[in-house]
Amino acid sequence: MGQCVAVPTNLEIDDRLLAKAQKAGGHKTKKATVNEALAEYIQRRAQRGVTRLFGTIAFDPSFDYKAERAKR
Repeated sequence: MGQCVAVPTNLEIDDRLLAKAQKAGGHKTKKATVNEALAEYIQRRAQRGVTRLFGTIAFDPSFDYKAERAKR
C-alpha cells in the first residue's frame, strides 16, 4: 500500500470478529488486520462499480482480438 499518516482512533470493534479476521488473514497485529480489511472493502466496492457495466457494451461475436493483437 501507499504512504499513510497515522490518525489516532478510538473504535469499538467486536473482539471476536477481529480475532477471527486476524486468524483468517494470518496477521500478527490488530492494526494490520484492520488495514487489510479496509483495503479489501475498498477494492470490493470498486469492483462493484465495474460489474454495473456488464451488458452495457455492444458485443461483436465476429471480432477477433487475437488478429488485432497480431497487427501491433
